[in-house]
Amino acid sequence: MEYRKLTNTDLAVSRLGLGTLTWGRDVTAPVARKLLHSFVSVGGNLIDTAPIYGSGMAERIIGSLMRHDVPREQLLIATKSGFSGSDTAGSDMRRETLLADLAGSLKRLGTDYVDIWQLHAWDERIDEALDALNYALSRGMTRAVGVCSFVGWQLGTAATMQTLSVTDAAQLTVASSEYSLLARGAEVELLPAAKYHGLGFFAWAPLGRGVLAGRYAAGAVPIDSRAASPGFEWYVEPYLNTKSAAVVDAITHAAEGLGMELPQVPLLWVRDAPGVSAVLLGARTPEQLQPYLVAEDQTLPDEIISALDDITGGSNMLRD
Repeated sequence: MEYRKLTNTDLAVSRLGLGTLTWGRDVTAPVARKLLHSFVSVGGNLIDTAPIYGSGMAERIIGSLMRHDVPREQLLIATKSGFSGSDTAGSDMRRETLLADLAGSLKRLGTDYVDIWQLHAWDERIDEALDALNYALSRGMTRAVGVCSFVGWQLGTAATMQTLSVTDAAQLTVASSEYSLLARGAEVELLPAAKYHGLGFFAWAPLGRGVLAGRYAAGAVPIDSRAASPGFEWYVEPYLNTKSAAVVDAITHAAEGLGMELPQVPLLWVRDAPGVSAVLLGARTPEQLQPYLVAEDQTLPDEIISALDDITGGSNMLRD
């Protein structure tokens, strides 16, 4: 698998990352083990998690797998802090809360450090939050730091504050946000801000929260889908509309013409978009994961990329 180096670090992340949002909830430990083995077998190393995923169970599963299946040094673990143990709680970016969150993550993961520690959301106490990042770096609790789900001005503010207050070794390294053919807002300010400040970018929900995989055709909600899962229906519902259906129709025709599986088209569009370091995959079964792993050597023709750009909001100015 191809790797992309993150600025100001010695970290090279696989351009596909394995997301663990549903681990410990919809994904059991045995299935997670199969997912990790499939991912690592093709050279994947980036694992994305957070304390709120499965109320801590995702990190516990990863910790168990590192003890018994995949050596710690073979993986790059990215976790986040700033939300409490409840999926519905608001953010809390106080320094002591963030460091307590990180300590809890390290314990559940069974490791002395994570590779990337991110602020999970913006908070007006950004100065406290950045101080927590600096402290964790200085103590070797993380190798790099970043932010998640910030908008452009928030990223610019945080990156500038960090630049003015710390050394190059403690600069923000990565920003993470939703990005797909159904959610291209990151192109307006966030991706340009990341580029200006020299940050990598992790794209989550690259399949439009699963909608672009084509499972919700004609308004159907499969019983084993996220939209039918208690606690996740809110996550998928915003994309169950006629606009999304039109995009799915377009990528279906593209996939047929290219001889690809339907989910590979939106994945490749995001993976190879300007500024993207890694795409975080939320596959819940090995069968869902496989098409993405075998697409490593595939790319979309420029004319298909342009057509998909036009259908979903216009040209991507970052391609120029």
